[in-house]
Amino acid sequence: MFKNKSLGIICLVLASASAAADELSDKGQFLDGIAAVVNEGVVLKSQLNDQIEAITLRANREGMQLPPREIIEEQVLEQLIVEEIQMQRANRIGIQISDQMLNQTMARLAAQNNIAFEQLPQVLAAEGIDYGVYRREIRKQLTLDQLRQIDVIGRISVAPREIEACVADLEDNVVVNSEYNLSHILISVSEGATADEFAAAEQEANEVYEQLVAGSDFAEMAVRHSDSQTNLEGGALGWRKGDQLPTLFAEVVAPLESGQFSRPVRAVSGFHIVKINEMRGAIQRSQVNQMKVRHILVTPTEIIDDETAKQKVEDAREQIVEGGDFAEIAKLVSDDPGSANDGGEMGWTDPGTFVPEFEEVANKLEPGQLSEPFRSRFGWHILEVMDRRVYDNTEEMKERNCIERVRNSKLADESELWVRRIRDEAYVEKRVGTS
Repeated sequence: MFKNKSLGIICLVLASASAAADELSDKGQFLDGIAAVVNEGVVLKSQLNDQIEAITLRANREGMQLPPREIIEEQVLEQLIVEEIQMQRANRIGIQISDQMLNQTMARLAAQNNIAFEQLPQVLAAEGIDYGVYRREIRKQLTLDQLRQIDVIGRISVAPREIEACVADLEDNVVVNSEYNLSHILISVSEGATADEFAAAEQEANEVYEQLVAGSDFAEMAVRHSDSQTNLEGGALGWRKGDQLPTLFAEVVAPLESGQFSRPVRAVSGFHIVKINEMRGAIQRSQVNQMKVRHILVTPTEIIDDETAKQKVEDAREQIVEGGDFAEIAKLVSDDPGSANDGGEMGWTDPGTFVPEFEEVANKLEPGQLSEPFRSRFGWHILEVMDRRVYDNTEEMKERNCIERVRNSKLADESELWVRRIRDEAYVEKRVGTS
């Protein structure tokens, strides 16, 4: 019933976990076993079995044939080990997901599936999923996202010359003006791999390619052979804008049509085989409704209480209404260090620039209209919308997209290398199949 892919996969996993028949000891206690020891933590056999059951259920629903259980078990266990390593690192560096952030994410996922946030516990219960367990799973995913942002994305630098080259490439490049639904298979090598290791990986990638040419299903081959984090989803990467593709992928997809796949392509992390599932033209130009705003802010302090701050704003408004110069009054009264010296002016801004309580007031005003005093998390304000316009921000969007594109061109390899680095540095003892 869930349209959102992330929500659906999580629900499948949690539903299978809830439905799993746990073994009982003679004394009525639940039995479990350790599938792997990971540093100071463990991966339980129940976690492994729950994930395998969820993958099998999804494959059956989608009509996809899976490889033998021992191969699936190896793939799933490795993913759970890496996830445990990442969660341990996130805990060490102090990553915490607030209840507010968690609730906002859950509300967004619910909305994408046409479910009211308040109804989510009942909907999950109907699917056999405990609401508390679901919240913990979403919190874990957000934690992993933040860790990746810190350890990988945040450390990828983008040079001005790279942005300039990218923008120049956007002008008449067919790829960057299209969108692609992609899948891929990665035959990886370890960080600092030798020439022999690259040769072995290349041979395996060529063998996979030959099987694909002979008619093997791409998704099934991804599950069986790919070392990517998306292997258990059949290698699916979803829709990507052409101007946001990694440079490697952009070069690969250029000569391909829908349904076609590439020969193995060498990268730092190994060899990729890329498939175009679908493609479509992307929107060429971008426009946004902007407004030009100026305001006066008085922030309560230990010396000026909330009521006094409000009164100062009311007095300032009265002076302006009686003919006082907004800019001069803002310079004298406003506590906003970013705009006071400019007479309260904040320039042209896009939607979502301001905090909601500020933007709500601004959106209701006509140009030249002065607001009544209102409270935000920063203090008491009055504001004036000086003008509104529909602005073609295509050039700015090109630059933003190029920053993301250059970063993405480095992200896939950096992510794979990061995962392998933290995996190699961890103590791991697999116990699946041992007594």
